[in-house]
Amino acid sequence: MKHKLWHFHGGLHLDGHKHMSMTEHVLPVALPAQITLPLQQHIGAPAEPVVAVGDHVLKGQVIAKASDYVSAPVHASTSGEVIAIEERPVPHPSGLPSECIVIETDGKDQWKEIKPVANYQDMDPSALRNVIRDAGIVGLGGAGFPTFIKLNPGPDNIVETLILNGAECEPYITCDAMLMQEHPRRIIDGLLVMKHALRAKHCIVAIEDNKKVAHTMLVNALHEHESEFIDIVQIPTLYPTGGEKQLVRVLTGKEIPSNGLPIDIGVVCHNVATAAAVCETIEAGKPLISRNLTMTGEAIETPCNLEVLFGTSFAHLLDTCGWHAEQTDEVLMGGPMMGFGISSLDAPVIKTTNCILARPKNQPHRQPAMPCIRCGQCADVCPARLLPQQLYWYSHAKDFDKVQDYNLFDCIECGCCAYVCPSHIPLVQYYRFAKTEIWAMERDKIKADHARERHEFHQYRMERKQQEDEERKRMKKELLKKTQGKEETGTDAKQAAIDAAMARVKAKRDDQEQQKKNVDNLSEKQQQALSEVEKRRQRLREAESNNEDSN
Repeated sequence: MKHKLWHFHGGLHLDGHKHMSMTEHVLPVALPAQITLPLQQHIGAPAEPVVAVGDHVLKGQVIAKASDYVSAPVHASTSGEVIAIEERPVPHPSGLPSECIVIETDGKDQWKEIKPVANYQDMDPSALRNVIRDAGIVGLGGAGFPTFIKLNPGPDNIVETLILNGAECEPYITCDAMLMQEHPRRIIDGLLVMKHALRAKHCIVAIEDNKKVAHTMLVNALHEHESEFIDIVQIPTLYPTGGEKQLVRVLTGKEIPSNGLPIDIGVVCHNVATAAAVCETIEAGKPLISRNLTMTGEAIETPCNLEVLFGTSFAHLLDTCGWHAEQTDEVLMGGPMMGFGISSLDAPVIKTTNCILARPKNQPHRQPAMPCIRCGQCADVCPARLLPQQLYWYSHAKDFDKVQDYNLFDCIECGCCAYVCPSHIPLVQYYRFAKTEIWAMERDKIKADHARERHEFHQYRMERKQQEDEERKRMKKELLKKTQGKEETGTDAKQAAIDAAMARVKAKRDDQEQQKKNVDNLSEKQQQALSEVEKRRQRLREAESNNEDSN
């Protein structure tokens, strides 16, 4: 049954130049004397070194761990000694160096102990994703997004369709086509692992219709029962059909929302090379340490596809293929549409390196830019239905608010607009500049907001401390007043008791004195009678006392 296809807006029919590099099988490259492994080979946070200078490492050993959720570990691509951890040239549009781990190879290419997964179908998808994460696998067809994240749809999402992208629409690049021709079963096995991790209902492998051999090899590699849920689909050869949004549109008729992801419409996309890497990890226990890449261009004597260890320098590969430096205008990483120039040939191959293109001199792209004539051809070919002319004006004027109103971040930087521009304006470069500036402004805003929050929290802490100090002082004063009041009350009571006792003593003394005065005023006869009375009283008291003692 033929799979129904849809169309996307715009696009270009380009001369592929693919025959140049498809005359030979994929060949391994001789081990270089030195391997340079950048810590940033993927989208997200760079990895953190776990080795030191002087350490001896084995092939496949983790030398840098993932530093964040959106990150991926880096493994030694051969055995040898770590001789430096420092900034070195890396393949990046900015041309800036980045921190790398440099290994002097020992020539033994000795593996660490590796263990395949016994039966991935018995594994929980979360555990399976962790195996893939530990292997350092990232997307090998684009920007290098960590694969385990794209294999995690989340609890609220259902994956209706898993798409493997084998379109490879960029001119000159043929590494995926050769992989599909030579290792079709490896790709299908990797697809099955991904299907299990995603719980996907249906799978599609998409191939442009100019890759007849690859299509045939994949169809033949399918087991009979797998045809029930895996479709190998040929799609029209049109650039940029390999773009994620365009491919989803062609295969499903669905549109990925602006600023959205394929999972928002129940779709997940991966590259065929990523699937093959997943297969290698599950079936052989190998981490991602190498990849196929295309060496091509009119300035290369023998264009071909090579299996290359990460960290191998561009210069080593160019020498291997018979590079004519005097005929070269520029060396690109990637194809002529979306690739970028390399500032140093000492830069190493990384996980996202799919092609090294040596451009010959006297190319049309070198013509000077002229003023825009408002022809509208850029809008006609834009696959994202944007207005490239407006984006150009606002990017040129650095009006970054306005350029976002025209959906700058929906631009996939395919280069169609720049390719058809009669004024030779490097439109994509302006869009990249605007995106970079906006990202920088966002980072600055986040830093400023963080600094403001810290300052406000500091002020709040100071005010709270002042209030607490004042409250403590107030409570201390009240406690002191209460204590003083109690002490004063106790002193007054004690003094009153003393005064009362003294008053009683004084009264008794006064009474005795008064009695004495009264006795002194009596006559002698009266005093004798009183004395007799007192003596009788004394005898009575003594008698009573004696009676009590005898009882």
